[in-house]
Amino acid sequence: MDLKLKIWRQENAKAKGRFETYHVTNISPDCSFLEMLDILNESLVDKFEMPIAFEHDCREGICGTCSLYINGRPHGPDAGITVCQMHMRRFKDGSTIVIEPWRARSFPVLRDLMIDRTAFDEIIQAGGYISIATGNAPDAHALPVPKNKADLAMDAAACIGCGACVAACKNASAMLFVSAKVAQLALLPQGRPEAARRVQAMVAKMDELGFGNCTNTYACEAECPKEIKITNIALMNREFFAAKVCSQKEMAGTSGAG
Repeated sequence: MDLKLKIWRQENAKAKGRFETYHVTNISPDCSFLEMLDILNESLVDKFEMPIAFEHDCREGICGTCSLYINGRPHGPDAGITVCQMHMRRFKDGSTIVIEPWRARSFPVLRDLMIDRTAFDEIIQAGGYISIATGNAPDAHALPVPKNKADLAMDAAACIGCGACVAACKNASAMLFVSAKVAQLALLPQGRPEAARRVQAMVAKMDELGFGNCTNTYACEAECPKEIKITNIALMNREFFAAKVCSQKEMAGTSGAG
């Protein structure tokens, strides 16, 4: 396969970026998308040119670091996969492929196709965990969990934090990511003691970091490589409003007692 690539190049976070055009030839249809970029970088190094910086790690659809816009779509034209899982047979010989990093204020470009996803880490640090000391691991059936809730929690836990939901949303909303992290704990008994504090802290941090509001267009669900459902956002909203109401009642009770 012979392909024309229009790739975003940017020296650093403060530099002005631009598209540059490259041509690759004799690419196997069975080659993965990232392997194609590796081949391009090898040719650039051979010509003493600066290789293209892009992120990757597992190359198995697990880590989510290979996040790219490909022809205007997060993770490319296929559904339910990450960039590293896509093969070049998905494209036609002689076609032009436009490759860009995520476009979101909260995900600044570091260099070329690499972005800074620290914002997601900060949201998790704000409350996406269980801090209660639980002692040794309990027996498997010591804490019964209804199967439907266990299934929903596992589905939410499949989120890999790649940021495709943010990239797909016209408001750069992180609601799908945050709601998945809230839901995977709120649905289980172990997560209930800290549920109110957790959802308020994570939503507050999300807003503080500049992510937009949910647009209800379902673009995030459509582009999510792990097919996280937007119903998690509804669950998170219920958790958030319940936590706010309880907080106000507690404050009112305290004031009355005084």
